[in-house]
Amino acid sequence: MIINILGGGPADLLPELNNYYEADSIWVGVDRGVYTLISSGIQPDIAFGDFDSVSTEELTEIEKKVKHLEKFKPEKNETDMELALNWAIKQKPDQIRVFGASGGRLDHFFANVQLLIKPVLAGTETEIFLIDRKNIIFVKAAGKYEIKKMYEKKYISFIPVTLNIQDLTLEGFKYPLKDCHISIGSTLCISNELIRDCGTFSFSEGILIVVRSND
Repeated sequence: MIINILGGGPADLLPELNNYYEADSIWVGVDRGVYTLISSGIQPDIAFGDFDSVSTEELTEIEKKVKHLEKFKPEKNETDMELALNWAIKQKPDQIRVFGASGGRLDHFFANVQLLIKPVLAGTETEIFLIDRKNIIFVKAAGKYEIKKMYEKKYISFIPVTLNIQDLTLEGFKYPLKDCHISIGSTLCISNELIRDCGTFSFSEGILIVVRSND
């Protein structure tokens, strides 16, 4: 099962959402993202939010069209996106894809990127991808991973989340590395590229944010 979550980020950064429909996928709306789904002809299976970013008329339409509506007060400890993501992780899907979570307010964007770390810290196998028109962002714990070339997103960056990344090795890249130590704050691994159809990256300690992007 794949869970697609749409937040209330700027519409001009959204990819074509209908390209992410699969038979085993479900859609989750978050705050204004619920209305965006409905307006795009996609039926949300469940929705979360305090809905302070929609008008009274839009909220009425949401309430009419969404059967499973989790409505919260604005005064709460979690963001709407975190509430939706917590629910999604509990469903134990194979993959979670998050849209409408970049652009706009930087505090929301940084918070959303941090939420990608949740399954890694919990030791679960669910992968979370934050996707917009120009970027795909995901998080990896220590291990060895295969990564395939994407011509529409040729740049690959590795950003430390933890203080240190130990033994980072990049194979099949334009700028390879071998057993390299990377400290948080380093820009050494920004804007790399694959030189083959497939490469690998591996490290023995730490957590990395991986960003695949285009100009």
